[in-house]
Amino acid sequence: MARAGALLALWVLGAAAHPQCLDFRPPFRPPQLLRLCAQYSDFGCCDEGRDAELTRRFWDLASRVDAAEWAACAGYARDLLCQECSPYAAHLYDAEDPFTPLRTVPGLCQDYCLDMWHKCRGLFHHLSTDQELRALEGNRARFCRYLSLDDTDYCFPYLLVNKNLNSNLGHVVADAKGCLQLCLEEVANGLRNPVAMVHARDGTHRFFVAEQVGLVWAYLPDRSRLEKPFLNISWAVLTSPWQGDERGFLGIAFHPSFRHNRRLYVYYSVGIRTSEWIRISEFRVSEDDENAVDHSSERILLEVKEPASNHNGGQLLFGDDGYLYIFTGDGGMAGDPFGTFGNAQNKSALLGKVLRIDVDRKERGLPYGIPPDNPFVDDPAAQPEVYALGVRNMWRCSFDRGDPASGAGRGRLFCGDVGQNKFEEVDLVERGGNYGWRAREGFECYDRSLCANSSLNDVLPIFAYPHTIGKSVTGGYVYRGCEYPNLNGLYIFGDFMTGRLMSLHENPGTGQWHYSEICMGHGQTCEFPGLINNYYPYIISFGEDEAGELYFMSTGEPSATAPRGVIYKIIDPSRRAPPGKCQIQPAQVKIRSRLIPFVPKEKFIPKTRSTARPTARAPTRAPRRRRPTVAPSPPTPRPARPTQQPGSRRGGGRRRGRLNSANRAFRDGDVRLVRPAGLSSGSGRVEVFVGGRWGTVCDDSWNINGAAVVCRQLGFAYAVRAVKSAEFGQGGSLPILLDNVRCAGWERNLLECQHNGVGTHNCEHDEDAGVVCSHQNPDL
Repeated sequence: MARAGALLALWVLGAAAHPQCLDFRPPFRPPQLLRLCAQYSDFGCCDEGRDAELTRRFWDLASRVDAAEWAACAGYARDLLCQECSPYAAHLYDAEDPFTPLRTVPGLCQDYCLDMWHKCRGLFHHLSTDQELRALEGNRARFCRYLSLDDTDYCFPYLLVNKNLNSNLGHVVADAKGCLQLCLEEVANGLRNPVAMVHARDGTHRFFVAEQVGLVWAYLPDRSRLEKPFLNISWAVLTSPWQGDERGFLGIAFHPSFRHNRRLYVYYSVGIRTSEWIRISEFRVSEDDENAVDHSSERILLEVKEPASNHNGGQLLFGDDGYLYIFTGDGGMAGDPFGTFGNAQNKSALLGKVLRIDVDRKERGLPYGIPPDNPFVDDPAAQPEVYALGVRNMWRCSFDRGDPASGAGRGRLFCGDVGQNKFEEVDLVERGGNYGWRAREGFECYDRSLCANSSLNDVLPIFAYPHTIGKSVTGGYVYRGCEYPNLNGLYIFGDFMTGRLMSLHENPGTGQWHYSEICMGHGQTCEFPGLINNYYPYIISFGEDEAGELYFMSTGEPSATAPRGVIYKIIDPSRRAPPGKCQIQPAQVKIRSRLIPFVPKEKFIPKTRSTARPTARAPTRAPRRRRPTVAPSPPTPRPARPTQQPGSRRGGGRRRGRLNSANRAFRDGDVRLVRPAGLSSGSGRVEVFVGGRWGTVCDDSWNINGAAVVCRQLGFAYAVRAVKSAEFGQGGSLPILLDNVRCAGWERNLLECQHNGVGTHNCEHDEDAGVVCSHQNPDL
């Protein structure tokens, strides 16, 4: 983590600093020097236009004040007017949200106010129309008390010298452990496993969202959705409601010349009886409706038989070279067991590869052309489509747009490759590269005989992390948008299983990549109108809009039929671009379908600290950890209840099933731990509160995911062990309330997990379940 701080300027939080302008948005760096309010030329809330308006007010004030008084008070006037340009203007004017009445004079520190009242109190009459303030003008103490702030850290001018508020102001916020504090904005909801968000590069700034079931929806720049699907091939797509099914509609890409030829390409699973394969097809947009595909225009380009139902790949991308890149999985099962070396190392197989084809030509009897510089085009033992090999199941890849100013990094191809048993990895894919699978997983050998082969010559990942951090990488993007300059060059990605958001930043001098975790901002960090600080944990995919802003898609239930998917825009609350710099002018689109307005549903959740998580080691060698991590925090956590021992009240134990006054303080789903003497507070038998009574949980299906839900409810960061067979004693005086509890890990309480039903069980108290929880990472 420390290395990341050396490369990406971070603001390590001390006090609850929260820079915010009067428009309720983060401050920015003005493109030009300010004349009146020059102290805020480096960072603040005014551009040259706003500075000119304050200058006009300054001289208008001068014209209404006696010359002698103005000579003594001009500095005070400038000070007060220019606080509208302060990066903490919202605090100074009590304007943290649109519903708070705006002060007419910024909050002043006591001694500054007393001094100004003594020398220049006549200025206030011209600066403020506040009648209550004017009525107090004759009473210095009451007058300055009226102008004071409840939070004295932010009063003027002391905030100018407050180190906690001004140290590295304008840089990315990080907590004490180096976890980047970012925020989110909800963009779309109600989606069924949204697997892709893409744009057409046609100037309309529409974005298109693909669901795993085989529908693609068109959204306008204002986030309204067309009622009629842009594409619907759900009848042909092979998928199921099973959680974790990897088959389905998996990828979509628009032709680089879509504006003119109206062509797009899709990647989906198909099957008949026991045979399954992946299909790459071309479609054209309808001549009658530019927001709908002509379904009769399908032209099948490529089909590849899949020997198993998993590892289907699914990414489609067009490079700057105009060619279509196709990312296939290794065929499934485990360990790539196909043939002598597996599919991924077999150049004659199309599985486990990055393929590259020319969709604008046909040759060799194929419905597409082969780029002449494909690396194995002259190898008779290789498929000419192969661009790179040694791939297990690359899930989500992206091309770097390059630095907006210099173009540095443009065209680099980043991929997240899902691991087998130990490691997930991020690769930079290059022409002819061998990315090691199945010889290697991450930095370590998987098949030792293949790994020892000197001819392997594989390319190591730029980063790999162990399964204590996450178990299914979701590749992301290098941020190259306009709105958040501090994020430029940061590769942001995630993990599907743990819901962890992560980032890599390159040291341009050494070429080394350095890791920082991304946490949702705590305290006031995300307290801007419209922003949220939580998300659903199953991170499915990432996307860019036409302007280069970055998004990710996640769901609360990873089923192709569950409408719990949400799209989030990634927001840096520490700094934005200057007003007007990032304005877009979308080309007009004719709408033939009814529009469904976007209605956000997610809420900001107040919290005081970011969620503790295990930290990853530097990527120069593979970390060695073996214990599984706890499941991720749920999207809407509830404060944990204190643990309470049964029978601790005078009069002994409670009667079974009776609702008494003590129980009224609890809610359905609350839990407590009951432990024998001598055990730590994080260990014990699990008891759950339902319907006004406490009861036990049977250990059928009880595992670390259920333990993680319980531990998190009780305020522990880590679940160490799921305990069975009444190891912590039997709760014989209580009813058995839950049996066969099956949790994914993100649930807020055990009632949200699958179970047989409250009170329905096939077990006795010698199967009472328990947990061992900890505040410390058991792997460190």
